[in-house]
Amino acid sequence: MKKIQMVDLKSQYDKIATTVNTSIQEVLDTNTYINGPQVQQFQKSLEDYLGVKHVIPCANGTDALQIAMMGLGLQPGDEVITADFTFAATVEVIALLQLTPVLVDVDVDSMNISLERIKAAITPKTKAIVPVHLFGRAANMDEIMELAAEHNLFVIEDNAQAIGADYVSAEGTKSKIGTIGHVAATSFFPSKNLGCYGDGGAIFTNDDALAHTIRGIVNHGMYERYHHDVVGVNSRLDSIQAAVLNAKLPFLNDYNKARREAATKYNAALSSHPNIITPSFDANENNHVFHQYTLRIIDKDRNGLMQHLLSKGIPCAIYYPIPLHSQKAYVDVRYKEEDFPVTNQLVKEVISLPMHTELDDEQIQFITDSVLEFLNQ
Repeated sequence: MKKIQMVDLKSQYDKIATTVNTSIQEVLDTNTYINGPQVQQFQKSLEDYLGVKHVIPCANGTDALQIAMMGLGLQPGDEVITADFTFAATVEVIALLQLTPVLVDVDVDSMNISLERIKAAITPKTKAIVPVHLFGRAANMDEIMELAAEHNLFVIEDNAQAIGADYVSAEGTKSKIGTIGHVAATSFFPSKNLGCYGDGGAIFTNDDALAHTIRGIVNHGMYERYHHDVVGVNSRLDSIQAAVLNAKLPFLNDYNKARREAATKYNAALSSHPNIITPSFDANENNHVFHQYTLRIIDKDRNGLMQHLLSKGIPCAIYYPIPLHSQKAYVDVRYKEEDFPVTNQLVKEVISLPMHTELDDEQIQFITDSVLEFLNQ
């Protein structure tokens, strides 16, 4: 059996090596390392893929979130509501901009931000909501957008883990995640469903004026060289990373399909066990693209299972072991433990198994057999 990887980027690369190498060589031949034609090509291709008017590439996903908030003109002290159960980058940029992060609990099934908790957290100072499409599953955008409209709030989609996922509205309209809110941010970190070979990110919006502002922000506030019209940053997707993304974007649907197929096989082997809660999804729909395949372990030793898997050469991880409201950087007297019952439960239960485009049946069988071996002891 081939060695199991948490993310097998080498095997994925081997299948498209000629295309990737040719694309990178074009950059080397033309010496257009910053804002070269590969960046413009990727921007246009991703706009077409997503069905969004504007894609603004930038240096990484964290920058993308920060720049989106800067573009909206949020001011120090403005409150921004987001999920407690997610990676720190989401709240990090809120704090960096001297906005006020408001962390709320998540729903136990989807692990995405709770609409009821958002409602309870809105105050006159609230200016934005940041739903995170966690682990590749779409948040409830219909109700979030309706609530935002009711209170005149911005919606900033954190799409770092769900690029390519679909969202079907209550009216039956299908949209790509990241094109529904006022603005969205994504990451092209190598392990993402669409990953480059370094850091990279992008901002999406259908708002022409906002896109214009953001294009200035990513480039030192310049629209014309040495004319700084807005306060900006230096955050650009370099041409080599764009070249890699150009090579991989045509395969994104296939990559996401392979992840869903692996998740279907995982679920078939594990969902009937009384101590396992597997992720729920419709295998025929594209509303979950499985950036991570995350189980919940009930009434068993989750940490013991992790050590058992690692001892058998099976990589696994806990995303995320500490709630944001308990992190030293974000502790706040406003937060009470009773406000986060689901998050506090999830951090004790979740474990993520290997998930990538190259998983084969033999590997999945070995992984699931090993999980069951421990739980049936």
